[in-house]
Amino acid sequence: METREIAVDTDDVVLQGDLGLVEAATGVVLFAHGSGSSRHSPRNRRVAAQLRETGLSTLLIDLLTTQEEAVDMVTGELRFDIDLLAARLVGATDWLRAAGETKDLAIGYFGASTGAAAALIAAVIRSEAVEAVVSRGGRPDLAGDALESVRAPTLLIVGGADVGVIELNREAYERLSVEKELVIVPGATHLFEEPGALERVAELAAAWFGRHLA
Repeated sequence: METREIAVDTDDVVLQGDLGLVEAATGVVLFAHGSGSSRHSPRNRRVAAQLRETGLSTLLIDLLTTQEEAVDMVTGELRFDIDLLAARLVGATDWLRAAGETKDLAIGYFGASTGAAAALIAAVIRSEAVEAVVSRGGRPDLAGDALESVRAPTLLIVGGADVGVIELNREAYERLSVEKELVIVPGATHLFEEPGALERVAELAAAWFGRHLA
């Protein structure tokens, strides 16, 4: 496996990312962070590492610049700018489709929190390229009317103790008209910090991507 830093020029900004390449990969998973998180999120990095062990390459990318992150830490507004996050995700998707190491790989999205909504919208915009979406503790409801247009098979994973978010995911689930699944991990809270919870998320994601990105 090879891991290296990359830069994506999109939307008049340069986004920093970590590309993890697996030999003979069956696909590549692009991570969409949310709620003030970044490519350094320990939770998403753990999931990405487990996905690479199953033969999937990964791209963890900052959807906000350093300056934007500083503003967002104070205001919290950019993490809820779903259209902005989705546009950045589309740019990263186009980068994957053009890069020599990944251009022939099927693409999947792994979205967390508000990043899940951005992933669903971007999956509509790039419906010809995105083969599967997985949401972890996400806010798919924030994708709004785009939910009815999603064509990529979608897996929603929610913690059993994530009060409120479960109902939001159920409502979004009903609006999806593609192959879909909603899995509730018993006892897990929003960040899946409980023993074994995040490992369960990675197992579910690996199985979903393994089925749809092959």
